[in-house]
Amino acid sequence: MQITIRDIGNSKGVVLPKLLLAQAGLDDQTTADLTLENGAIVLRKPAQARRAGWARAAQALAGKGGDELLMGEFANADDAELTW
Repeated sequence: MQITIRDIGNSKGVVLPKLLLAQAGLDDQTTADLTLENGAIVLRKPAQARRAGWARAAQALAGKGGDELLMGEFANADDAELTW
């Protein structure tokens, strides 16, 4: 497949067919990772941030009462001597 490289202000751009984006799994994405590999421009789904969704999952767990401490509260033997 050949596509046209268009002038966009001081830059260049291409229009990617929707079917091609769907086949790459990018049809629902609003961003993509762009790299240059061996002279080829490569688009990939953005890498998901580490721990993405953890806060939402923790809130859901807390809402169900599933966030109790496993060992309860406990102090170290020498904690009473500490001054802050």
